[in-house]
Amino acid sequence: MGIIRFTSEQLNDESTGIEVHPSGKGSIYLASIVLLMVLFGLAMLYSTSAGALGVKLFVKQLAWAVLGIFCAAAIYSVGYKKLLEYSIYFLVATAILLIIARLNRSINGSHRWIRVGSFSIQPSEFAKLALIMFIAQFCVVNQKALNKIKEGIIPLVCVCGMTTGLVLLGKDLGTTVLILGTCFFMLFVAGLRMRYLAPGVMLGIPSIIFFLKKFDPERWSRIITFLDPEVYCRDDGYQLWMSLLALGSGSWTGLGFTQSRMKGMYLPEANTDFILSIAGEELGYLAMIAVVLAYLIFLVVAVAISIRAADRQGMLLGFGIATMITLQGAINMGVISGALPTKGIPAPFISYGGSNLLVSLCCAGFLLSIAAGRKPLDYENNREPFRPGSISLKGGQIG
Repeated sequence: MGIIRFTSEQLNDESTGIEVHPSGKGSIYLASIVLLMVLFGLAMLYSTSAGALGVKLFVKQLAWAVLGIFCAAAIYSVGYKKLLEYSIYFLVATAILLIIARLNRSINGSHRWIRVGSFSIQPSEFAKLALIMFIAQFCVVNQKALNKIKEGIIPLVCVCGMTTGLVLLGKDLGTTVLILGTCFFMLFVAGLRMRYLAPGVMLGIPSIIFFLKKFDPERWSRIITFLDPEVYCRDDGYQLWMSLLALGSGSWTGLGFTQSRMKGMYLPEANTDFILSIAGEELGYLAMIAVVLAYLIFLVVAVAISIRAADRQGMLLGFGIATMITLQGAINMGVISGALPTKGIPAPFISYGGSNLLVSLCCAGFLLSIAAGRKPLDYENNREPFRPGSISLKGGQIG
């Protein structure tokens, strides 16, 4: 009753133009779109930073990209099943790093980074992936007890609450919202009943608002300025207003590569969270549409791979990664266009930032590993050996 069933036929050439089975072209599409976004990000980073800083940031980001590709290849080689067995250890390690970051001195009012020589790492980026891995493993190992208070609900609340709490203590609101959204979707797909999920949302949102108003009024002020950035364009709304001017001046075709007027002295964080604002200014709305399409293609391919996963761990892990990457991309584009409050959320695969790029490429490696382990369809009986795409609208049951 109330079943939505995604089949491989719905995701082939007729409807999306992407064939994901049986030839395995989905992996090629995934690798190609990820590589194109990384190259686009490197090109825009060169444009935004070369004039003032030379190629220093470009070389650092290129090094992170190479490391990320190496890690993705290692994940593909080892396999997601083996790595998920150690998910709790990854989660504990990221929790320790989050605590260390909180104890370090603040940078731009936040405790997000740990300096390692000339490099810095952002533990909250790794916490996103570690928590997705933990949820995928926990919900399968404890599948029968998932909706039991003691065996399922309390451990999930403790782990998810601890992780998001540590991220929020570092004053990283954007990543906190992203993690909560990803967790909600994964647990719904895993089969956690809505009567357990709904209270978490009803309590979580007011708690975040209370925390910001009480302990971080400056950030709360920045959040509400998006409602009318022009009024606050000289103080809290300055960054958003400059972003809107950059996007508006680009029109459809842009001012030309490296020809941005905003990247030098006007738009802060032009090479990180607001790099797509410069892309819109230099390359125009057409380039922004291409970026949106790239994220949509990534979503379609990632969901297709998840549906064809060999087991529930792969299915949940794939859905979690697909949700996180596309939701992060959507939030970033919403922020730069003024549709959402300003938050420190980089564009996956594109923005400058080693931790973000490394985690994004690791996510791609997990998806490729899931695709490599998928089971073929049983065409003779027109059924699948495993039906992870059958989602009941009643309580998020998986059949």
